[in-house]
Amino acid sequence: MPEGHTIHRLAADHRERFGGRSVRVSSPQGKFADSAALLDGSVLETTEAHGKHLFLGFPGEEWIHIHLGLFGKVTFGAAPAPPPTDTVRLRLATPEAYVDLRGPTTCALITDAEKRAIHDRLGPDPLREGDDPDKAWRRISRSRTTIAALLMDQKVIAGVGNVYRAEVLFRHGIDPYRPGKDLTPGEWDAIWTDLVALMREGVRLNRIDTVRPEHTPEAMGRPPRVDDHGGEVYVYRRAALPCHLCATGIRTAELAARNLFWCPACQQR
Repeated sequence: MPEGHTIHRLAADHRERFGGRSVRVSSPQGKFADSAALLDGSVLETTEAHGKHLFLGFPGEEWIHIHLGLFGKVTFGAAPAPPPTDTVRLRLATPEAYVDLRGPTTCALITDAEKRAIHDRLGPDPLREGDDPDKAWRRISRSRTTIAALLMDQKVIAGVGNVYRAEVLFRHGIDPYRPGKDLTPGEWDAIWTDLVALMREGVRLNRIDTVRPEHTPEAMGRPPRVDDHGGEVYVYRRAALPCHLCATGIRTAELAARNLFWCPACQQR
């Protein structure tokens, strides 16, 4: 599932290509056809992201709410747009560009009030200006749930997925099984600050890189990572491989329905 930096990047890409323009809105698949007909020819006024939720704003305080889920895909292209396949849930098009959405978990036309309700149930997002990390801390500091599970709970903090969870805990030497209540305020401040920086870089590069300059393949004289997800990481999807820092084998286990990765030597309780 795409992490929050991808959704913020998509919001920026939609805004750059279609913002302030009248757009043709269609649903070749048919599942969004009635809503598409209501919006067709309207101006895309704004775009917004919160965690893993993308919002496309139209006149009359109407929003297309998109959640990609596990299988959603977005494809941008230059005009002229090719004939759409019947898997395209949503197409936006102008004389200059088009974008196709396939396979999302959610693609719905919602009101401003419904949009606010979605924001209200989400935790603060490291990529949203003004979001308050203390809102997350108040929940974390009272919880016996593991910090690894809390970081994946979108009601606690929005936008963090499996990669950022594993990597930020490694970067701060925190055992993923520590209860939230055992974190110190200083540790939480450091985690939040790091997530802000890492995820902003993720938006800029459109991939996740988490290793510090002194731990890059060039600096350490090691082979670069070979993975479909790209980016250099410390522990994510490196089960049984030696830790870049201490050579201990990276461990993996299922936690919060996802595979967790950590170094037992660098992340001691």
